[in-house]
Amino acid sequence: MRRDPASLGLIDPVSGQRWLVECTPSFPRQARRFDTAHPKLAGRIDGILLTHAHIGHYAGLLHLGREVMGADGVPVHVMPRMEKFLRTQGPWSQLVQLKNIALRPMRDGRAFALNKRLRVTPFLVPHRDEFSETVGFRIEGPRQKILWLPDIDKWERWKTPLEKALAGVDVAYLDATFYTDGELGGRDMSKIPHPFIAETMRRLKTQPAAVRAKVRFIHLNHTNPAHNPRSAAAKTIRTAGFRVAAQGERVDL
Repeated sequence: MRRDPASLGLIDPVSGQRWLVECTPSFPRQARRFDTAHPKLAGRIDGILLTHAHIGHYAGLLHLGREVMGADGVPVHVMPRMEKFLRTQGPWSQLVQLKNIALRPMRDGRAFALNKRLRVTPFLVPHRDEFSETVGFRIEGPRQKILWLPDIDKWERWKTPLEKALAGVDVAYLDATFYTDGELGGRDMSKIPHPFIAETMRRLKTQPAAVRAKVRFIHLNHTNPAHNPRSAAAKTIRTAGFRVAAQGERVDL
């Protein structure tokens, strides 16, 4: 199966609204998958939430421009540096000037409502912030809460203990870019820090099984052996009580 970059779709079948968390280079294919998941809302995008300005998380915005979709004022929720980046750097600035997108400011730790049933809280995390800050999202529905955190340098560099973050949600999608150190032959992996899956599992190994079961590993690099569900790495993850997120999986909020 072809695996696309990490992205999350939010669907409210009551209000008939849909949002995307991240706008990846695979946006067209993911949008079609979104339509398949809820055909009655096909083609509708009520907003996009961006975590940061690394290529896999925002480059799909280009498809909203006049040379492709010619979108009309799609709300794009952004942090301050991300907003400045999109307003001032081409080709993204053209999307703003032509009103293909409408930037909606977010603030660290400040919850906002997508509608009456869904609330989002962005929170800053340490990462390689060349062009923008980086955030994760806590997303609250009527019954459940999820954590979306595809990129962070290392857990110990974050002011919020991972265990505390997990305690406040029902499902947690966590950065699992690499399985372990040395995965990129000939490259110094300290220059591209991420919490290795092996590190995360060691940190959480004494947590109750119910806590470990919340974790869904996402954002796997193509070198990550956990991509293969039959690999030793994937088996180790399952045995330890964690999961690798499956493309297309659903959580009822």
